[in-house]
Order: sequence, then structure tokens, then C-alpha cells
Amino acid sequence: MKNTQELLNILTLEDFGNNNFNGISKDIGSPIVFGGQVLAQSLNAAYRTVSDERILHSLHSYFLEAGNLELPITYNVQIIRDGGSFSTRRVTASQKDKTIFILACSFHKKEEGYEHQKPIKTAIKQPEELLSWSDMLVEFNDFLPKKLKAFLSIERPIDFKPVTLINPVDRKDLPAVVDVWFKLKDAPSNLSLAIKQQILTYISDYNLLTACLNPNASVANFGNTQMASLDHAMWFHRDFDFSDWLLFSIESPSASGARGFACGNIYTRKGVLIASVAQEGLMRAIKNKES
Repeated sequence: MKNTQELLNILTLEDFGNNNFNGISKDIGSPIVFGGQVLAQSLNAAYRTVSDERILHSLHSYFLEAGNLELPITYNVQIIRDGGSFSTRRVTASQKDKTIFILACSFHKKEEGYEHQKPIKTAIKQPEELLSWSDMLVEFNDFLPKKLKAFLSIERPIDFKPVTLINPVDRKDLPAVVDVWFKLKDAPSNLSLAIKQQILTYISDYNLLTACLNPNASVANFGNTQMASLDHAMWFHRDFDFSDWLLFSIESPSASGARGFACGNIYTRKGVLIASVAQEGLMRAIKNKES
């Protein structure tokens, strides 16, 4: 995908009636369907069954099976409840009658209330000071591990700029934190909040498990570790736009039993907290395999 419109084409599902929808997949450098795509497509299906007055405020999901890039994905939406203030939906994603993903999500009518938020980090480099993934590919091309080089070579409609540049061949343990600025390369100015939430959900599945890997980076890396999202939860706090850079500030409180847990907050450049994310992922060492 080269631009935002191509991403929106992937996220916008075909309506087959009776709350059933079909979607196709796009390779982002993995042999299986990207979890963020299934998340965002599921939200697209759920939103199509909810009144325009209600906005997504939370989602909880499980990845059950690896998705096949060559097969369409069918999404079925169950209308669980439409109350006075909240609407709840359950979405099941399947391929060839096999359930690969389930999502529960809740929508809320707009209301006024009390406010507070966790502040953005103050001493943090701004995106203009940093290299993007594309910049890293150009600058360090000959020194990158083969798997990482292939991943960075994929065209994306999103620019990512890690705040801390990590040398992949310098094997040392690192803090369990990752801060990444990100921005749509060509963000349209007229996106609805529903569409912005779907795009943000898509992006939120990037970078999370890196924070889980960092504390064991002296022995573990993406080349010798089997990694996959197991679940994904997200809470949406405030409206936002994609006209400027957003910061995804991630930390991993724990990893054990071949699983890593990460959580993070997404901020505007002005420090407005727009969403929070939590995920557990598989982190299984691949024996006798080097990067």
C-alpha cells in the first residue's frame, strides 16, 4: 500500500447482507494476515450496524488462528445490545468456516463529564530530529539483518519514527519501553471519527511487542523468536486528526511463560491523550536459529 486511500480500500468491507461482510488482505511483510488489518476490518463491520450518533469507546479481541493472505475473510456482526447510552457488538472473523478472530466492542453516545489524563513525556525528541523506517533502510541498508531489511522495504501509507534508534547487531538488553512517532503520509482532511478510529486501530498493532523483546535483546530478536499477537484491547478517549505526528508511548511490565505483555498510550504532538492500548503476545524462542 502506497497511500491512505489504498489502506481505506482494504479496511472498507463488502456488505453481503444480514450483518455479514467480506474483506481482502494485504501483505505487510509477514506470511500471515496482519493483526491490525483484522482488527480494523472488524471495526468497519461493527460500525456499519451502529447509529451515527454513537462512537466507539472500547474494544477487546482475541486472535485465534493465523489468517491466510490468499483467502477472503468473512465478518459476522452480532447485535448484542442497543441501550439508552451504549451499543455493544460482537464480531466473528472466519476463513473457510474456521474462526480466526473474535471482537467485542462498545459504542457510546456523546456525553459531557469530568476529565483528566496522564501527561505526555516532556523530554522526548521531536519527529523532525529522527529517522523514519524508510530513512533507516537507506542509511543502514548494508548492515541490516535480512529479515528486518525485508520488513522495512515494504511500502506503507504510514511513516514511523522511533525515538531511540537501536543497532540490531549490538546485542545488549534494553529498557522495556518503546516510543514511536507516526503519521499518515497523505492524510485526507475530511475523515470521520469512525474512520480515524479504524485507521488508528490498524496502526496500533505495530511496535507493541518490541517493548516485550527489549529486556532480553542480548539473546532474543525477531529472527530467532516466534512472535504473534494473542489479544488486543483498546480504549478511545478523545477526537483527533492525522494532520500532524502522533506519539505511541509503549512499555512492557512483564514477560513470562513464552508470553509478553505490553501497554501504551497514544498522544497528539500537543500532548492530548487520544487512546490507550494493551496487548499480550506470543514470544517463543526458536531453537538453534540465528537472525
